[in-house]
Amino acid sequence: MSRYTGPAWKISRRLKYSTLETGKELGKRPYSPGQHGQRRGKLSEYGIQLQEKQKVRFTYGVNERQFRKTFNEAKKLSGRQGENFLFLLESRLDNLVYRAGFTKTRRQARQLVSHGHFLVNGKKVDIPSYRVSVGQVITLKEASRKLQIVQDNLESVVERLGFVEYDDNKFEFKFVRFPERQEILSEIKENLIVEFYNR
Repeated sequence: MSRYTGPAWKISRRLKYSTLETGKELGKRPYSPGQHGQRRGKLSEYGIQLQEKQKVRFTYGVNERQFRKTFNEAKKLSGRQGENFLFLLESRLDNLVYRAGFTKTRRQARQLVSHGHFLVNGKKVDIPSYRVSVGQVITLKEASRKLQIVQDNLESVVERLGFVEYDDNKFEFKFVRFPERQEILSEIKENLIVEFYNR
């Protein structure tokens, strides 16, 4: 199953969850899309687990194979599998570019990364799913610093999460630690995703 490239707002309305983390999608019409969107029946236990999985998958913009592979990698780490899974998704390069404020959405971050605008520890990396290690430094290439979209996004940043340490002068940030659970996706119940894959 390939990565979804359709309308993000439609998915958010179907899942009743803001995959862009802005809440705008559910502002006007907080019900499912389509002719019968306001009369959807009650979900089964399986449906609830699947919906929780889809919320996370569409939030990070990964395909089913990548999602499952990351989930299996989280099994090998010590600690809670569900939390480790979210932390691994957060350490993707496209996600960290988004968290640092270079872009407004993860889709935008994926595009900038795949076009080769970022360096990881001084080396060009154009793979959005690249797993960034704690301590690595991500820098916006000098030639890309005049991009209007990047300048606008950086100016509109109000605050950043604690696991990203940004340097204004150098257009770079450091991934200082894995996030704490309360810092990310507070509405997600990751235990339902674990139950979905372990059923």
